[in-house]
Amino acid sequence: MLEDRRSHPMSYYKQHVFFCTNQRDPGQNCCANRDSVAMLAYAKDRIKALRQAGPGKVRINRAGCLDRCDLGPCLVVYPDAIWYTYFDQKDIDEIIESHLIHGRIVERLRLP
Repeated sequence: MLEDRRSHPMSYYKQHVFFCTNQRDPGQNCCANRDSVAMLAYAKDRIKALRQAGPGKVRINRAGCLDRCDLGPCLVVYPDAIWYTYFDQKDIDEIIESHLIHGRIVERLRLP
């Protein structure tokens, strides 16, 4: 279980999630070629629908290259510094429900 950061006075968001959406040259692995832009949009919509978006809650953001494309697609959750890969919307739902809402790391999707 992750430490409860809701009351930390220095945090504007409880958690900040960055999706790598980098597009590399043709023939190179990159998160954008694995639907990261669509999954980012889906995560934003889900967080809003669950009323988890905004100050003191969760922020979903696009990032440039996070330099882990060979393991990707990838995202990282801060301030927890937990990295994930994902394959579909069900995985995004599990990360949202388990990690972002309940503070439980999704070990099967966690990157080293």
